[in-house]
Amino acid sequence: MFPFDGEGYGKSEIRRLRLIKRPTPVVEQPNEIPSDYYLAQNYPNPFNPVTTIEFGLPEESQVKLSVYNIIGQEIKVLLNGELKAGRYKVNFDAGELSSGIYFYMLKANDRIFKRKMVLIK
Repeated sequence: MFPFDGEGYGKSEIRRLRLIKRPTPVVEQPNEIPSDYYLAQNYPNPFNPVTTIEFGLPEESQVKLSVYNIIGQEIKVLLNGELKAGRYKVNFDAGELSSGIYFYMLKANDRIFKRKMVLIK
């Protein structure tokens, strides 16, 4: 709030700010092999129209990553093949799809993981 003089005009004050410059820490994250299979929640969620899906494999695996509509129809296969152990990120562009709830499923060897995502246009 600014103080006012007797005529209704605001008086300004000059203040000095002292900015301290500190370097932003950058921590290198080693690409460790996960101890178990996982399928993370996509991000961002809700999304429009691109989202990222992350998953991890503790060993070399036959992998299929697919997207399904609300009635269970497979509408897109994002990956289908053999992958080495590690962490992976896959971008999914749903630009041609309508708004709604979709599911994505990861099949890796004998494991199955499912998650829900929301497309809002």
